[in-house]
Amino acid sequence: MTLAQALFAPRAVALVGASGDPAKNSARPLRFLKKHGYAGRVVPINASRSEVLGERAFGSLAEAPGAIDHAFIMTPGDSVERAIEECGARGVPVATIFSDGFADAGPEGAARQERLIARARELGVRVLGPNSMGLIDVPGRVALTVNAVLEMDALPAGTTSFVSHSGTMLGTVLSRGAARGLGFAKLVSVGNESDIGTGELVELLAEDPGTKVILLFLETIRDSATLAAATRKAHAAGKPVVAYKLGRSRLGAALARSHTGALAGEDAALDAYFRDCGIVRVDQLETLIEIAPLLSGRMPPNLPRAARVAVVTTTGGGAASVVDRLGLRGIETVAPDSKSPIVDLTMTATAERYTAALDDLLASPGCDGVLAVVGSSAQFHPQLAVEPIVRSKRNAKPLAVFLTPQAERSLALLAERGVAAFRTPEACADALAAYFAWRSPGTRAAAASAEWPSGLPRRGRLDEAQALTLFASLGIPAVAHAVAQPPGYAHAIPYPVAAKALSADILHKTEAGAVCLGIADRAELDREIRALLARVPAARAVMVQKMESGFAEAIVGYRDDPVVGPIVLVGAGGTLAEIYKDYALRLAPVSEDEAEEMIAKVKGLATVRGYRGLPRGDVRALAKAVAALSRLALIAGSPVAEAEINPLIVKREGAVAVDGLVVMKE
Repeated sequence: MTLAQALFAPRAVALVGASGDPAKNSARPLRFLKKHGYAGRVVPINASRSEVLGERAFGSLAEAPGAIDHAFIMTPGDSVERAIEECGARGVPVATIFSDGFADAGPEGAARQERLIARARELGVRVLGPNSMGLIDVPGRVALTVNAVLEMDALPAGTTSFVSHSGTMLGTVLSRGAARGLGFAKLVSVGNESDIGTGELVELLAEDPGTKVILLFLETIRDSATLAAATRKAHAAGKPVVAYKLGRSRLGAALARSHTGALAGEDAALDAYFRDCGIVRVDQLETLIEIAPLLSGRMPPNLPRAARVAVVTTTGGGAASVVDRLGLRGIETVAPDSKSPIVDLTMTATAERYTAALDDLLASPGCDGVLAVVGSSAQFHPQLAVEPIVRSKRNAKPLAVFLTPQAERSLALLAERGVAAFRTPEACADALAAYFAWRSPGTRAAAASAEWPSGLPRRGRLDEAQALTLFASLGIPAVAHAVAQPPGYAHAIPYPVAAKALSADILHKTEAGAVCLGIADRAELDREIRALLARVPAARAVMVQKMESGFAEAIVGYRDDPVVGPIVLVGAGGTLAEIYKDYALRLAPVSEDEAEEMIAKVKGLATVRGYRGLPRGDVRALAKAVAALSRLALIAGSPVAEAEINPLIVKREGAVAVDGLVVMKE
């Protein structure tokens, strides 16, 4: 029996710890399986009862007759470990653990979970959870969960599947979807994700003929490589993957030690990861529930420019509420062959005229998608309001509908015809923005391997001179410089020069008063060095650099993100890099062509690109530096946590690193 069969189509289910009290959580799985028509065999396991809710119960798995494909464990304390031992002895291939008190309960619980999973692997038992509310296969009539929403009389079947860290969200998505006429295929709560994880479940759903769209509710990403591989498999099968991720704050970035780390915090890194994997990221929970019809059967648009959406409406105010939101997301509203930004049929609408307007827009090359906004008639005259939309000649171009009133019947009619409909302007705009930002999964560009320079330490900290040596080894030109030692601080760099305190303990030299620029001669250098060393007594030496100038200052950074792995950044550089927050981010390594695409997205580097006739800087040299720094990801056992060039001076010809920072892993 395959893992998918044991999870979603078990022939027999054992409910370990099933309660005879209908009011208890541990009684729900038996009630729900019976209520929703499970056709297999249900085996309650209860040490103190011979009957549970009308079904014969057994004292242990060892006493239960026949083969069992899936055990749902609800017992507390050490009895979970005993249940896993019995699963192994009985050859039960999968166990879902509802019980908590494992990794969710601190270090001791985490250690207990680690021992449990190690033993389960020895026994050949796959585990969903612990702390999992279970799973639901709606078409298969498997309601193996404690989620109270399963008290509903009928579960809406569909082709959208859902994987969630939160068990409560199973009921949230199922019930809210039902209110919109949207159905689901398979829904899974992964809980602590100790064994069977999100990535493996996405891979199973990519192979599932009953699933067309996969939704994810994520609290974190525990195995980025497995999820990335699974989403690529889903893309190859034509199944979009959509993610809603909790925790978009900058708390993680506060701990970063470089500008790159502060800019490329956890959420920014996840954005790059989702894009690289071909995952559609939405900002709102409502969007996650409603977006599936907009994506089903479609492939990423891969637009090379800002999207253009045509709007046809019978309510000017309702349309404006979405148009405003689209504008905030960088989407242009157009009405081909019209001076107005929308096609407003408020005073002239007939069913035929509405359908004709939609057909014209869907066929027009002047827009990338169409939004239909329906007014009050959607609430009390759904056939009149919706029929012109469902009659339209839909094609590969996406069509979204926003209903201004509360209109469940119209929502259900549109859902029945596979048309994406939204209840709020915010979710509608979020869905369209997410769709047009959707990209095909990135392909890992072939890149030359990199090696750690033999003269540099792999532990401790690097000073700036060592950082520039590392960058030079990757092929990044470094400013002419010399380490000037006491007592004479001799050097051979021609004036004018810059002087910097050389210390691995100083991460941001400007803030520490450890930089002096534009030093004209030796006498001035001596004065500046004395003042500098008075401000920074920890400096072991002074680095003297040639003064450089060019068209623009860029920041080029690298970070080994603990969640998604190595990332690379390029942005507008200088001391205000963190304030401007003007950057592009990708997973590392990147090719030079990918680096140029990143540079094109940074507004502050428009001057380098020859904006409005300005002299063009060497964009390719900047791209080469970005690609080169990204190759830190290819060094076997790379000791680098964060690396940064800020600034990298971009010239008419070439680019040069004038400041370097490397933070080593601890």
